[in-house]
Amino acid sequence: MEQTANQFLGSEPVGKLMKRYAVPCIISLLVGALYNIVDQIFIANASYLGSYGNAANTVIFPLTVIALAIAVMIGDGCCAFVSLSLGKGEPDKAKKVWEIPSL
Repeated sequence: MEQTANQFLGSEPVGKLMKRYAVPCIISLLVGALYNIVDQIFIANASYLGSYGNAANTVIFPLTVIALAIAVMIGDGCCAFVSLSLGKGEPDKAKKVWEIPSL
């Protein structure tokens, strides 16, 4: 008998779920940071860019991290709202996440 996603999330220990879902997220963040390090190395070796290229990359990288943080915050908030609404048995309320409010 196979468990559905909802049954699996409700019956498995939290530690096992954390390992299953947090480890891929951590790996993706490490790959992103490694990408920046490799970028810095290649830019430093470009004779026509020199220190200006590294300075530009150093300024822009934190901005991309902030943009990623905002996107994840909005996405996780919407997912949590949908999950809570569906858990309460309010599918109409969950569908309102996708509606753009009129101004």
